[in-house]
Amino acid sequence: MNVPDRLRLPLAFNADALADELAELAPEAWSPHFNQAIYHGEWSGVALRSVGGRPSQLYPDPTASEFADTPVLASCSALSAALARIECPTTSVRLLALGPGATIAEHRDYRLGFDDGEVRLHIPVVTDPAVEFYLDGCRVDLVPGECWYLNLNLPHRVVNGSSIRRVHLVVDCVVDDWLRGQFEVAMRG
Repeated sequence: MNVPDRLRLPLAFNADALADELAELAPEAWSPHFNQAIYHGEWSGVALRSVGGRPSQLYPDPTASEFADTPVLASCSALSAALARIECPTTSVRLLALGPGATIAEHRDYRLGFDDGEVRLHIPVVTDPAVEFYLDGCRVDLVPGECWYLNLNLPHRVVNGSSIRRVHLVVDCVVDDWLRGQFEVAMRG
C-alpha cells in the first residue's frame, strides 16, 4: 500500500471530554520528556500504557514486548473509551504536553512509518492555531478530536507559539488488518 507521509484517519474523538479528564490529572502525574536535548521550554507527559505499566515510563522502548496499561489509565474513563476505539494492538500510549512558547527541534523518530509495521497516531486534545507542527518541512494543521498518522521517520518539529499548553494523545500502534482498513478508507477520502 502506498501510504502518504500524513493522513487524517476516519476516527473522531470528543476532545472536550478528553480535555476535561486531563484537567483532573494531578500535576505530579506529569513527567518531563526524556529527550531533553531536542526541546526548549516545557515538554512533559503522562504514560497511559507503557513498558511494565509504569506511569513514569514515557520512553516507548521499541525493543520491549511487555506493554501494559498504567494505573492512570484505569482512572480515566474518557481516555479509556477513546483508546477502546483503536482496535489494533497498541504499545506505548501517552499524553504529551508542550507548554506555551516551547519548541521541539527538528528530529526523526525511527521505525514509525506504515511500512515499518508500527505507526504513531496523534489525537490533538488541546491545541491552538498558533501551534505549528511541521513534517518534512510542510505544516500540518492538527485539530482537536481528529486522528492523524504522521510518518515520523521524516524530519519533524513543533513550535507552540500560543499562550496555552498543547496536549496530544499519542498512540503507538501495530499495523494489522483493522488499521490497514482505516488507512484505506482515509486514502479513498
